[in-house]
Amino acid sequence: MTNEIKRRRFVGAGSGIALATAVGGLVQAPGARAAEAGAGQVAEAADAIGAQTTGVTVAPADPRYPDLTSGMNQRWQARPDKIVLPRTTAEVVAAVREAVSTGKRLSVCSGGHCFEDFVFNADVKINIKLSLMNQVTFDTSMNAFCVGGGATLLDVYEALYEGWGVTIPGGICHSVGVGGHITGGGFGNLSRQYGLTVDHLHAVEVVVVAADGSVRSVVAARDSADARLRDLFWAHTGGGGGSFGIVTRFWFRTPGATGGPETLLPKAPSQIFLTLANWPWAKVTQDGFGRLVTYWGQWLERNNTAGTTGGSLYSWLLLNHRDSGSLGAVVQLDASLPDAATVLSDFLAGMDLALGLSSATTRGSSGVVDSAYTTTRRLPWLRGTRYIGAISPTQLDPTTRSIHKSSHLRTATPQKQIDAMYRNLTSTDGPSALTGIVLSASGGRIASVSPTATAVAQRDAIMKTNFESLWYDTRDDAKNIAWVRNAFRDVYADTGGVPVPNGITDGCYINYPDGDLSDPAFNTSAVPWHDLYWKGNYARLQRIKRDWDPRNVFQHRQSVRP
Repeated sequence: MTNEIKRRRFVGAGSGIALATAVGGLVQAPGARAAEAGAGQVAEAADAIGAQTTGVTVAPADPRYPDLTSGMNQRWQARPDKIVLPRTTAEVVAAVREAVSTGKRLSVCSGGHCFEDFVFNADVKINIKLSLMNQVTFDTSMNAFCVGGGATLLDVYEALYEGWGVTIPGGICHSVGVGGHITGGGFGNLSRQYGLTVDHLHAVEVVVVAADGSVRSVVAARDSADARLRDLFWAHTGGGGGSFGIVTRFWFRTPGATGGPETLLPKAPSQIFLTLANWPWAKVTQDGFGRLVTYWGQWLERNNTAGTTGGSLYSWLLLNHRDSGSLGAVVQLDASLPDAATVLSDFLAGMDLALGLSSATTRGSSGVVDSAYTTTRRLPWLRGTRYIGAISPTQLDPTTRSIHKSSHLRTATPQKQIDAMYRNLTSTDGPSALTGIVLSASGGRIASVSPTATAVAQRDAIMKTNFESLWYDTRDDAKNIAWVRNAFRDVYADTGGVPVPNGITDGCYINYPDGDLSDPAFNTSAVPWHDLYWKGNYARLQRIKRDWDPRNVFQHRQSVRP
């Protein structure tokens, strides 16, 4: 059997989506408390740093320009007057000051994985790309790990693990930038075991613009003495990128952790079980499809307790369009957890049985039972993390065009929604073979945090979905965009074509942004787009926006409104 994953299925995990608008970050002198610095002090420090290094400016005539005017989604292009690649916070301050003084629209790029046109569009005149600000160090003055706003997830994983044996529970698409990933909440394969990335965020350095147009940097921490700074920190724990300022640095330390660097963040597993499953569509009946989706969701409902082995198991269920040839799954579990091999074997056997595709099984070299459709490997954690981020030939492909829509679910998927999924996944309208619906596990440790403790409101969801299509040719835009729109509207037809917060669905994921949510042609519910992302937390985000960005300098189509 082959366990090749045939499509780009991991963009959002970490994706994430990097909401390339990596906005928000605060600066302070080394060793200082996270309190708002005076404008004179900040300017003096910025000048001192700026004298040491010089960033890069790329104009349209520069041969590098075509590489820097779009991100991963080739549907979105920009033609800015200039692209600024700073190396210091001071240089970010200078770039923002220029945009403000000249009245030019700016945008910010961390990794370039934003699904929508929030970073690259015709209105952008100055794009600030943070890729040169990618250092990962331990800051003794903050007693926390410091990560530059342009670092990628793989930069972070490698530096933290190889240097100190620790990690953050981020996404699996390792080229995603931390700027948008973290500010949107941060979610990945270790999140059921350790929570969201923002649950381990300690402070941010943000370049902000005051009402009088002055530009400065400040540092806001979880434990800042100043309430305004605590608010600004909170806004960056799920409020999304592009609304409050530009984050130039993040500091990570788990709340309550003490001691040296090796004890301040979660320990990465020494080894993981990594399973790839592949079920041929030719052997899948409609009843079997329904049983699989139901089993997968009900298993998460039963295994949702933080700190347990089942509550730590992470799974992606890949409901590919029939034209792709197969359905699939990716499953990861810390191999050191109690009875891990048995818990994983039972979970995998249940998926085969639900599909009616049970077959002879053998205990594989990993110690987990393999079937004709599932194969498990036992791998060192970092090797497995690098592998899972590269098993799809399109995952890191920067030439694709795509559309994405999301939902959170608080229960197993209802049968009516499953029927709509099946109807669309077996359509004969010929969308790209890289089209389908991804279900990803949530819950576990994520649910142990209050929905108001961070800006992430959907804490008790057990799964999230990503309706998506990826393709290459502009001539295929219409049919692939239409497929995703129609499938999403069909699945959530009973609630105005969107997953309104109720006892079953719980809105959408800001790191899988969807411009259609603010279009009454596609969202016919009474719930506005911002409440689909943030629910009751939006009012506080608006207040923080008015306080910290009163001129609305940092904006895009679905940024927080003043």
